[in-house]
Amino acid sequence: MYEYELQQLRSAELIRQADAERLAREVVRGRRAARRATVTRAAEGEVHTGRRRRHWFARAA
Repeated sequence: MYEYELQQLRSAELIRQADAERLAREVVRGRRAARRATVTRAAEGEVHTGRRRRHWFARAA
């Protein structure tokens, strides 16, 4: 009976680890998809950054 309970505990722990790894993979996949969508929108000109455009040459006073 003792071995059976140990096996049940090990099995439950492995299942918890697998669920945590699956969740981590889903999070990474979601972040990649969001990044890809942002890059696509930026390439199409829909995303505006908060940076002001820097002038290449100094202005004459």
